[in-house]
Amino acid sequence: MSSLYLVRHGQAGLRHDYDTLSDLGRTQARLLGEYLAAQKVHFSAVYSGALKRQRETAREALGAYVKAGIRAPEIQIDTRWNEFDLDAVYRAIAPRLREDDPEFHAEHEKLRQLLAQENSPAHRTWTLADTLVVRAWVTGRYEVPGESWQAFRERVSSAVDALNGFAPGESVAVFSSATPVAVWVGMALALDGQHVMRLAGVTYNAALTTMRVRAGDLALYSFNGTPHLPEPHLRTFR
Repeated sequence: MSSLYLVRHGQAGLRHDYDTLSDLGRTQARLLGEYLAAQKVHFSAVYSGALKRQRETAREALGAYVKAGIRAPEIQIDTRWNEFDLDAVYRAIAPRLREDDPEFHAEHEKLRQLLAQENSPAHRTWTLADTLVVRAWVTGRYEVPGESWQAFRERVSSAVDALNGFAPGESVAVFSSATPVAVWVGMALALDGQHVMRLAGVTYNAALTTMRVRAGDLALYSFNGTPHLPEPHLRTFR
């Protein structure tokens, strides 16, 4: 049975430039790498989604390994670990939801006004408008031209194929995002889509989730751990 370390990316940029790490996000990733190196966790393989914030998190964490004099495997890119495209979901669903749901219309207008302010907290907050859009996507309320919730979930879960070949005692790291990590926790616990999204919503930046993998079967050992982020200001959600 191999050990799997699932890592959410560090704090990202503002909403208009989300796919990058903030300075704090790079610090979170480096602290994670330092913690794992100090715990003498040796990885047989390291995977990352293709998104910039995921790859940057992996590089920062493994850079701490190099500084500690520990060999770090080459990062292998696997697009199955990419986060779903929230912007595409918004474009497909928000116009119809504005027509059908007065609550969403009001919340969406409020969000648009807040995002016009560069330093608005809305850039780093999951809002009610976000929740209503994603809920409509997960429940299949509307047809979307891009990736459906079911297709996204199948894509992420199919990444298990790459992990079945590791021997007992080997450890593998995966740098991804909140929802793919939550999907895998959902696979281990047989959760439905709504519960998976609740897990994603509470996942800290650069948090650590650990599992054991054997012949495609998953056992959850820990979720959303932040032992490497001891100070409150280091623990963020977006």
